[in-house]
Order: sequence, then C-alpha cells, then structure tokens
Amino acid sequence: MVRLVDTREYLDVLRELTEEGKEVSLLISGSSMAPFLIHERDSVWFRKPDRPLRKGDIVFFRRDSGQYVMHRICRVEAAGYYLVGDGQTQVEGPVRREQIFGLIFCVRRKGKKLRPGDFWWDFFEHVWLALRPVRPAVVKLYGFLKKLS
Repeated sequence: MVRLVDTREYLDVLRELTEEGKEVSLLISGSSMAPFLIHERDSVWFRKPDRPLRKGDIVFFRRDSGQYVMHRICRVEAAGYYLVGDGQTQVEGPVRREQIFGLIFCVRRKGKKLRPGDFWWDFFEHVWLALRPVRPAVVKLYGFLKKLS
C-alpha cells in the first residue's frame, strides 16, 4: 500500500528527528539538484550540521515562506550562505545559518552509495560548482554528444 504524505509535514518530522541527533533519509523530489541527484531515483541521508558549513556542502534549509529546499552552498559570507541547485545557475541568498537544519553526508545515486571523497561527489562539489555560469551550455553539449553515440 502506498500512502501519500504532504512533503512539508514529512520534512517537519525529519527536521525534528535531526534536532534529536538522528540521521534520516529522503527520496529526492524535484529537479533542482540534477544532474547529480534525480527526482524519485536518488536518495539522501542528512543530519543536523555538526561542523562549520562550507562551500560545496549540500544542505537542507527552510525559506522564510516555509518552503523546504535542498541546495549546495556556493559562497559563504558574513551576511550568510549563498546557495544554488546543481541544475540551476541562479544563486539564492543570503540564507541565515538558523534556516539551515540538515547537512547531507551520503547519497544513493543510480543505486550506489556515495560520500565525500567519492569521484562523483567530489566532481559535483568542486568542478560542477565552478562551472555554474556555463552549466546550460555544458548540459546542451552533453545532450548533443549523447545523441551521437
């Protein structure tokens, strides 16, 4: 039996669990973290941040509107954190530290668990993040080359 649950309510519960020191997992919903994480294919594990947050970290935060978002930190400044999805070029911020409640420490991508230090994790954390301004062109070129093969 499949039971549909409101995403905001579910994330409220997961957020409470992280506040209690628990690690939780979640199936990806949405496309903002593609191509690293794909909607309804991949999962993430996260916990309450246990260290200073830095550029490249994937975090969960809650917008002032109440919407939950998972994005990658692309800049850290005195004003706050600036975040962007791996499938986006538009940076959002500053996000206040108290809005960030989850640090992703592991993902299941294409059925394989990845952690910091794994090739694809590090590629998206460093190389893909640096390619932010030209991501649309890179994706278009990849699609073109894929059609040729």
